[in-house]
Amino acid sequence: MQKGNIGITTENIFPVIKKFLYSDHEIFLREVVANAVDATQKLKTLSAKGEFKGELGDLTVRVKLDKEAGTLTFSDRGIGMDAEEIDKYINQIAFSGATEFLDKYKDDANAIIGHFGLGFYSTFMVSKQVEIVTRSYKEGAQAVRWTCDGTPSYEILETEKEERGTDIILHIDDDCKQFLEKGEILRLLGKYCRFLPIPIACGKKTEWKDGKQVDTEEDNIVNVVDPLWMKQPTSLKEEEYKKFYHNLYPTNDDPLFWIHLNVDFPFHLTGVLYFPKIKSNLDVRRNQIQLYCNQVYVTDQVENIVPDFLTLLHGVIDSPDIPLNVSRSYLQSDANVKKISSYITKKVSDRLNQIFKHDRKDFEEKWDNLKLFIHYGMLAETDFYDRAKDFALLKDTEGKYFTYEEYKQLITENQTDKNGQLIYLYATNLEEQYSYIETARNKGYSVLLMDGQLDTPLVQMLEQKFEKSSFLRVDGNTINKLIQKEDAETTKLSADEKENICEAFSAVLPKIEKTEIQITTEAMGEDASPVVITQSEYMRRMKESARFQPGMSFAEDMPNMLNLVLNTDHELIKNVLSNMAEQTKAELEPIANELKGLEARKAILEQQTKDVKPEEQTEEQKNDKKTCNEEISTQHDKKVNILKTYAEMNPVISQLIDLALLQNGLLKGEALSKFLKRSLELIK
Repeated sequence: MQKGNIGITTENIFPVIKKFLYSDHEIFLREVVANAVDATQKLKTLSAKGEFKGELGDLTVRVKLDKEAGTLTFSDRGIGMDAEEIDKYINQIAFSGATEFLDKYKDDANAIIGHFGLGFYSTFMVSKQVEIVTRSYKEGAQAVRWTCDGTPSYEILETEKEERGTDIILHIDDDCKQFLEKGEILRLLGKYCRFLPIPIACGKKTEWKDGKQVDTEEDNIVNVVDPLWMKQPTSLKEEEYKKFYHNLYPTNDDPLFWIHLNVDFPFHLTGVLYFPKIKSNLDVRRNQIQLYCNQVYVTDQVENIVPDFLTLLHGVIDSPDIPLNVSRSYLQSDANVKKISSYITKKVSDRLNQIFKHDRKDFEEKWDNLKLFIHYGMLAETDFYDRAKDFALLKDTEGKYFTYEEYKQLITENQTDKNGQLIYLYATNLEEQYSYIETARNKGYSVLLMDGQLDTPLVQMLEQKFEKSSFLRVDGNTINKLIQKEDAETTKLSADEKENICEAFSAVLPKIEKTEIQITTEAMGEDASPVVITQSEYMRRMKESARFQPGMSFAEDMPNMLNLVLNTDHELIKNVLSNMAEQTKAELEPIANELKGLEARKAILEQQTKDVKPEEQTEEQKNDKKTCNEEISTQHDKKVNILKTYAEMNPVISQLIDLALLQNGLLKGEALSKFLKRSLELIK
């Protein structure tokens, strides 16, 4: 019998372990099972080298619950320990047996999980007492029992144990009774031990018999010892990859495609990454890549090892070369991690390029589901943009796909403006912007469909990457101004006519919350729409960018600035102008004459005081200018009221405005109701 104190530097080590060593108490199960697997792998290594000549036999690791006794037992038939090894590896915290074993058998050792020698002590997070009953594989070894109640004191006794291996018996603490529930243990085994290389059994398989579930004689094996990613890609079929995907992520949708990772130098890495099918932006899920270390589940928080844009992928990565802290819960950054990240980026881009070159039709069919990944990567990683720019696609409103270079060649001749700028027209919604798209098509222009979640930042990036190029949405201006081939055609209206018709339309414009509309005139041709609503590309982009960039929330609160453009070439606008001039002539002529006189008077007053400082002007001069301005304002108000009265009496003006608003989804509530009533009256 041996008694003593565990070799630690403070008697408070166990409270530290219990509260702080591991981020989640359930980790104890992973650590204990991983140690059992390590012990079994060590024995297999010794057997392969001829240093163990006995029969390996059944190497299954067994997990047993005894709810009545309050114990949870983990049993293996691995290498076992003798009293000296117990003292060395258990009583001296942080002296890792795995590390020593790896140093000795580094060239041919089976996968050894442990690195820190602390995993065993995670059991004290959930146990009030822990027992180890173990017998070494060495011939004639004496079995021993080690017990500890969570203090630095321990006890070692000789005992009887028929077979080699180790039993870890946890006497579960009162505040951790959930770990005596079979359902909870099976859940944790499924989470952490699903792909361990040694069979893990927990109870027996059950079957339905006599109206209830009963145990069979067959062990309930909870893991797959040879997971797909550990196999050679050449030995696997497409259906096996799909089956593995559905096992990981129960879903009816097959993945778009997958990438099998398998590298031995300069680091070890295996795994399979899947591109999931995304039906909408709402389907995007992060943290679906599972990280393993020698088939032991570590975490699904892989941001530090997988480039951020690829955290949208699904799958498994397994590497013994990723440095972890003692709980294996958080990745630590080092050179290997950066190399692995670069390798994964290259493998993904190479695979995409391969699919594009070998089966472009298939690639195009998958593009709408792929583009979110690719655009995210191009925006996030300069290296990925350089790799992806040759297979990234642009899709037009007719459903045709082009590489960047192909599309440039397509539009260069027809969509280069008078300043040599290449204009990429685009729409974000086929239905809402249909008439604008049709207007562009009628001019012989091609229009891209940019309806993705990341297309706003994407077009800004492409404008920087593409030489002398601009991306303009089809409703950002009138078509003649979007791609100016020559100086804009000037309207034949006088300044007064322009002002009057704009005032008339403005007078009956419905009020729209958070929206300001400016009315302008333009000669757009007889076949163009009589009224068009446009929105500045700059203002719209600024508001859209506010959703992506911190510190720009102010832009979202700014009102929408729209332009309502009156086509002075259209017959309806000409008719309004003609009718308005006829109906208001008698009232407006004297006002116009009066305003001309007042403007002339104002000009004379301004000329007289042009070189006189404001403080040196006489009171008479100041009063004369003030009176003149007030009279101008009065006459202008009279003019506006006359035009407003006319506009309210002419249903065509309101109808044209409402048609333009309706086309842009801006006609709602009372204004929509008035439009419907007016429409019925006009067609009677």
